[in-house]
Amino acid sequence: MLKNIKKNYFILILTILFLYFFFNLLDGERGLISYFEKRNILEEFNDEKILITNKINKLEIKNSLLTDNLDLDYIEILIRQKFMFGKNGEKIYLIKNNEN
Repeated sequence: MLKNIKKNYFILILTILFLYFFFNLLDGERGLISYFEKRNILEEFNDEKILITNKINKLEIKNSLLTDNLDLDYIEILIRQKFMFGKNGEKIYLIKNNEN
């Protein structure tokens, strides 16, 4: 048995090194599986970043309508939406969004 190990010492060392590098390639914090998980998380964060920047842009536009130069039409729209305010003889239709 010891003669066989000495005879195949180089092959034994190579197989152990191969298995070591193979498992470290796939598993671990810097492994291949971890790389794909982190890449998916990065894509989700980029999508979330796009959504948040769109919301910020919309809020900046609405804020600009209410600051220096008041847009009276926009203020009227806000009053009508928030306080359900209307003129005499005016019909108001409420459209509900069926969002889940």
